Amino acid sequence: MRQIILDTETTGLDPNQGHRIIEVAAVEMVNRRLTGNTLHRYVNPGREIDERAMQVHGITSEFLQDKPGFADVASEFTDFIEGAELIIHNAPFDVGFLNMELRLLDRPLLDHWCAAVTDTLAMAKALHPGQRNNLDALCKRYGVDNTARTLHGALVDCELLAAVYLALTRGQESLSIGLDAHDSRDRAAADRARPRPVLLAATPEECRTHAATLADIDKESRGTCLWKTVSDGSTV
Repeated sequence: MRQIILDTETTGLDPNQGHRIIEVAAVEMVNRRLTGNTLHRYVNPGREIDERAMQVHGITSEFLQDKPGFADVASEFTDFIEGAELIIHNAPFDVGFLNMELRLLDRPLLDHWCAAVTDTLAMAKALHPGQRNNLDALCKRYGVDNTARTLHGALVDCELLAAVYLALTRGQESLSIGLDAHDSRDRAAADRARPRPVLLAATPEECRTHAATLADIDKESRGTCLWKTVSDGSTV
């Protein structure tokens, strides 16, 4: 199973107000293991960045002046995600921006390229109702080291979200991603050390009591008791 952990940074909050993507990152995971295959591009949005957005991600218009536009990275992006399930935190936000960028280029929208979209924020809210479920809070809850995350950054956030997603989908409260061979050997040794069950034969008195009970049941059921043992040891 191929999955892509995806994140974007933008000039503001609403693509319908002309805000654009300025950073996109995607990290590949196959069969729940990171492959090391990533896509990370800064994008010149062709417009100014809102001050509040800049305070979140720290990306300036000056930094983006020599970067390509989304049109220049769109094919690379769609090739990278094609056929995969996308894992996104607060997916409606990123999907809305990506679809707007694709729409401006007259390209098919995101659901044409990817197999499905999974929203880890919705998953976290279902698992932890009434609690903080932003990425920082989830990292703390699941023991994911996010000390390198001083500002929002798409690639760093993808790497953190990959770890959080694995923890979320394993239902564990700490990040123990996978059992290694040592853990497996310890469990096997513990199983071998566990005492075997002891089977105790019924005493003659217990057998007589059991037979009497079955006889009473057989009488009450007018001879239809299935567990009654006859003298030759067969059942009726």
